[in-house]
Amino acid sequence: MKFSLLTLFPEIPRAYFTDSIMAKAVERGLIEYQLVDFRDFAVDKHRTCDDAPYGGGAGMVLKPEPLAAALDSIGAGEKRVVYPSPSGRLFHQGYARELAQEDELVFICGRYEGVDQRIIDLYVDDEICIGDYVLSSGEIAAMAIVDTVYRLHEGVINNESLLEESFNDGLLEYPHYTRPAVFRGIEVPEVLRSGHHAEISAWRRARRIEKTKRFRPDLLNLSEMS
Repeated sequence: MKFSLLTLFPEIPRAYFTDSIMAKAVERGLIEYQLVDFRDFAVDKHRTCDDAPYGGGAGMVLKPEPLAAALDSIGAGEKRVVYPSPSGRLFHQGYARELAQEDELVFICGRYEGVDQRIIDLYVDDEICIGDYVLSSGEIAAMAIVDTVYRLHEGVINNESLLEESFNDGLLEYPHYTRPAVFRGIEVPEVLRSGHHAEISAWRRARRIEKTKRFRPDLLNLSEMS
């Protein structure tokens, strides 16, 4: 699977792609990435990529010409293009599984007040919101989506780990413990040290439901309806 990111600050996603599990996935040939600095496609000598908005208002808007040229240079018209935006469709694990079916995803990393609407109209397939808050960096939002998607790609992470994670079946994940058995007076639940797999599985299921009821009852309702 390939991820192409259009950005004014390629050093931000580069650090992510060259570290930890992602770096290993790249090294093994499971994941490819491409960073495109769309400032290189600016049409004036000052390499201008933003301008004041028509109609007035605060902030600057990313110009369409550099972005369009950068998108055309990688054949974005034939690929699924994602624009992270607080105005988009809310991102969730099911959406990530859908995106993980693609061979390549292209991300437009916004800045300032966002991109010229004509870029969205002409190129963008998915306008995605990662939560009800605003970031100054489109790179952070894009990498959050990339991180959620790439780990679903076959071979990147153990399938058993994926099955037990939060949101896989509409529930949050159960609590985790490791050695020592007692830390600052708090003991690891005895059932987890018992070796009885059926009892452990039942305990974990109960904790997942309990945790979901407490923190995300909306997920429990969806799980019950599915």
